[in-house]
Amino acid sequence: MHPDVAAYNDAQTPAEAAICRLLAEQIDRHLPDAENRIWHAHPVWFLDGNPVVGYSRLKHCVRLLFWSGQSFDEDGLAKEGSFKAAEARYTAAEQVDKKLLRRWLAKARDIQWDYKNIVKRRGRLQRLK
Repeated sequence: MHPDVAAYNDAQTPAEAAICRLLAEQIDRHLPDAENRIWHAHPVWFLDGNPVVGYSRLKHCVRLLFWSGQSFDEDGLAKEGSFKAAEARYTAAEQVDKKLLRRWLAKARDIQWDYKNIVKRRGRLQRLK
């Protein structure tokens, strides 16, 4: 895990830090080849420079975001924004279903839209995988 991500996790309240540490551990375990860093002030994991998963502290929860999550066809993820992202929100570490998270992370590897080049394509997404 990138040291800045560990510092981000440690800066949260105890309940939020527990969620963040659990998510980071699971993401690192199931996407070992992903690059991990702070991006736009939040922990994000990238495959070949393309953002695939990250999390952020919101006012009353921790949001787990999959950039291509709307294409996963999975229960438990809600649409987020006007592109292909989907999210899950947690208020306690016990709410994180590791089996479900593992399935979502496998899909994050296999189903990707090209966010890396979205500016170059003037806001149009292209399917990579």
